[in-house]
Amino acid sequence: MNNKVAAFLVALTALVWSAAALAADARPNILLVVVDDLRFDDFGAAGHPFARTTHLDRVAREGAQFKNFFAVTPLCSPSRANILTGLETRHHGILDNTERSPRSHTLPTFARALHAAGYHTGFIGKWHMGNDPTPRPGFDYWVSMKGQGEVADPELYENGRLARAPGYVTDIFTQRAVSFIQQRRTAPFLLLLSHKALHPNKVQRADGTTEAIGEGGFIPAERHKTLYTDARPLRRGNYAVPPQKKPALERSIPGVKPLGLDTVTPDETIRDRLRMLAAVDEGLGQIFAELEKQGTLNQTVVMVIGDNGYFYGEHGLSEERRLAYEESIRLPLLVRYPPRVQAGSEPTGLALTTDLAPTIIELAGAPALPGIDGRSLLPLFLRTPADWRKSFLIEYTTDIVFPRMLKMGYDAVRTERYKYIRYRELKDMNELYDLQADPYELSNLIAAPAAAPVRQQMEAELNRILFSSSAQRR
Repeated sequence: MNNKVAAFLVALTALVWSAAALAADARPNILLVVVDDLRFDDFGAAGHPFARTTHLDRVAREGAQFKNFFAVTPLCSPSRANILTGLETRHHGILDNTERSPRSHTLPTFARALHAAGYHTGFIGKWHMGNDPTPRPGFDYWVSMKGQGEVADPELYENGRLARAPGYVTDIFTQRAVSFIQQRRTAPFLLLLSHKALHPNKVQRADGTTEAIGEGGFIPAERHKTLYTDARPLRRGNYAVPPQKKPALERSIPGVKPLGLDTVTPDETIRDRLRMLAAVDEGLGQIFAELEKQGTLNQTVVMVIGDNGYFYGEHGLSEERRLAYEESIRLPLLVRYPPRVQAGSEPTGLALTTDLAPTIIELAGAPALPGIDGRSLLPLFLRTPADWRKSFLIEYTTDIVFPRMLKMGYDAVRTERYKYIRYRELKDMNELYDLQADPYELSNLIAAPAAAPVRQQMEAELNRILFSSSAQRR
């Protein structure tokens, strides 16, 4: 048998298998890729000048790139629960990055809804809602790790046991994802691929704090360690600008440096993060290749998101991504699904992490989750409806990881133009920004007499959201 005949038979077999599967069940496959700490501007399609992100860019080019997608809590564990449940943080109970394993076993997730609707479901990667690596309800296939896990030779919980898997963690997760997709099935699949990248390699101490392993903790694959060697990261207009009229960030804290040029994210750390992203992008390419081989790419909803942002020295900040500033809350959301999503589209409506669950459930034709806070994003694929949200809540609960963040729990409201941040414990330290006139959030207008009407309006809007949110739960 010559190579051409062999290739034809392979393609014909894949086509027949794909056609049979579609005839049996026309619902789409759903692949959700979560990249830890991925900024809204870390890839080529978002305008990055040197990041090599061929396959991420393909999703944007052949699908939708949301221009206003936000985390409602900019911290890993709460944000992942927002994504999975469609609930605000105050409603799902995963308040911070501390041990929340028991609670995370009870979450009403979209995976449980799709599993009940007949989907074959899989989870691969970093769960990061507690240190327990065992399977959560709603998943037929489960590969995870304790807490943050490790970059090299990670210990994985798979097939009912913990064991070391040799290799680089991003590549291992990609291999498991491709194998999952290759399984023959009569039902559509849901796969949640949750990468450890771009998070640093850290170990957790007994007191709940963490310590980076290696320089900066960001460890790329060996093949990517020399990428971008001479590239100089671009800097936003608020890079290394010491906070002014931001009392919460200007507090004197023992052992903590004042924010400014001495506290920014080093260029090499940024390059290492983008080197880690290169492995994620290559893995997405391998997944695309497998879906194309099976003839099911266009019957698969491909979604790529970040769980929260990351500071590259804006306001002098580095790892403290818990704050309500744009670099922390603004996220990428890329969606490819030709039957419903126009290639090259750029939805502009305010979209939130809590919207992912209802969107996935509607795409799958599964029953809606009760009491959900988010709303399906499907209308935005056509246009922004007149009754779409004009504001949203951002909330954060103080945790113990960063001394600068102690007592900095807040409730905030963002509209298309303004942002108001109200700290829960810090008195007379609130913040107000006109994002249209001041996109880098350098000028706090909270005490400006001319801004008093806006402050009052935003205060009222925040109270309205909080009251309606609480009333919904009574």
